[in-house]
Amino acid sequence: MNTTLLQWALVLASSVTMFFVSPLSRTAAEFFRGARKERTPNTVFLTSSLVISWLFAKSITNAANLGQSFGLVGGVAYAGYYLSFLVAGFVIVSMRNKGGYRSIHHFLESKFGAGAVVVFTFLIIIRLYNEIWSNTIVIGSYFGVQGTTEYYVAIVVFTLLTLAYTLKGGMSSSLMTDVIQMSLFVVLLTVILGFILPQYGGSLKPFVSSGEWTLGQGVDLLLVALVQCFSYPFHDPVLTDRGFITDTRTTLRSYLWAGAIGAGCIIFFSFVGIFAKLNALTGEAPVAVARYFGVPMLLLMNLIMVTSASSTLDSAMASFSKLVSIDLSKAAEPSVSRGRWAMVVLTVLGTIPVFFNPAILSATTISGTLVLGLAPVFLFWNVPVPRLAFHLSVIGGLVLGGLLTLFSLPDSMHLGDGKYGELLSANLITSGFCFAVFGLCTLLQKRPTNG
Repeated sequence: MNTTLLQWALVLASSVTMFFVSPLSRTAAEFFRGARKERTPNTVFLTSSLVISWLFAKSITNAANLGQSFGLVGGVAYAGYYLSFLVAGFVIVSMRNKGGYRSIHHFLESKFGAGAVVVFTFLIIIRLYNEIWSNTIVIGSYFGVQGTTEYYVAIVVFTLLTLAYTLKGGMSSSLMTDVIQMSLFVVLLTVILGFILPQYGGSLKPFVSSGEWTLGQGVDLLLVALVQCFSYPFHDPVLTDRGFITDTRTTLRSYLWAGAIGAGCIIFFSFVGIFAKLNALTGEAPVAVARYFGVPMLLLMNLIMVTSASSTLDSAMASFSKLVSIDLSKAAEPSVSRGRWAMVVLTVLGTIPVFFNPAILSATTISGTLVLGLAPVFLFWNVPVPRLAFHLSVIGGLVLGGLLTLFSLPDSMHLGDGKYGELLSANLITSGFCFAVFGLCTLLQKRPTNG
C-alpha cells in the first residue's frame, strides 16, 4: 500500500470514527450548549475542548516554522498567545458573576447597543470564515501540490466529513470529539518527540539552548503576542462561547488549565522546527522533518494535522451556528435546523477561497493587530463609558491597525531590526491609541448628580 493510500485511510478512519461517537443532538440545549442529559460539561471536557480548538493545523505549523527560524525563542513567542486563555477566563467569569451576562453579545448589546453588535459580529464572522480555508489547505498540502486535483479532493472530502459529524451533534459533537482529539494529539506529539529526542541522546539541552533571546531573534514576536493577548481572545467565538456553558468555577479552572497545557503543546511542537534548524533542513518544518524520518513520521504528521484541523473546523461551525441561531436571533426558542443550515453555509463559503490558491497568511498577527481596540472594551467592561467609546476604540483600532499593517513605518520607528520589529511598533501605537480614546471617553460619561 503506497503512502497516499495510507494517508487516505487515516483521514477516512478518523472522520468516520468521529461521526459514530458524536451524539445526536435533538434539543437546543444539546446542540448549542453541549448539555447532555441536562448536565453541563465538566472540567476535563471543557479544558480539552478549549486546548484542541486552539491547536489549529495552521498554528502548530506556525509553531514548528518559528522554531526552525528562531529556536526555542520562536516556540515560546507563539506560546505567548496562550495567555489569552487566562485573560478571557478572568474577564468572562467576572462578567458573569458581577454583570450577569449570558454571552458576549448580551454584554455588548446591553452596554453599547445594536451598532456595537453589528461591528463585533462582522469581526467574528471574518474570523470564523478564515478558520475554514486556512486549516483545510494545510491538510491538502499533505496529499498534493497546491492547485492539483489530489490537493482539492483531499480538502473537499475532509471538510465534508467534518461537517457530517458536526451537523449530527453541534456543540455536543464538538465537545465530545474534542476530548478524543486532544488525547490523540498528546499521544501523537509524544510519539513524534520519541523520534526526535533520541537523535540527541534524549537530551533537551540542544533544544532549550537553541536561539538567542534578543529583540531581533524572536523576542519582538513574543512582545507582539503579549500586547495582543489582551484583545485577541475576544474576537474568537470558539474561545468565548465555551465561557458561558457551565458554572463559573469550572469555567475559570478550565481556562487556566487550557492556557498552561496549550502553551506547553505549542512549545514542544516547536521542537519539530528546532530539529529542522539543527539539521539544516529546508522547507516547511513539519514536512521537512517528516521526510527526514520517512513514511512512519509522514503518517504521524498527517494524522496530527487532521486531528487539529478537524477540531478547529467543528468548533468554528458550532460557533457560527450559535451566532446565527441565538446571538443574532430574536426567536424565543433557538432553531436547531437553522443552526444546521448555518453550518452548511459557513462550510461552503469558507471553502471557496481554497480554489483561488491562497497562501496561509500570518493570520494570527494581522488579525490580532486589527482587533486591538477590543482590549479596553473587555478589560474595563464594568467601567461606565458612553457608547461612543466602543466605536472609537474598536473601529479606530481597526482603521489605524489596518493602515499601519498595509503601509510600512519608517525604519526609525521599528523596535529592533528583527522580522517583527515593525509589527511590534504598529501594535504598540495602535494599542496606545485605543486605550487613550477609551480613557478620554470615560471623562465624557455623565456622572449621576446627588440630590
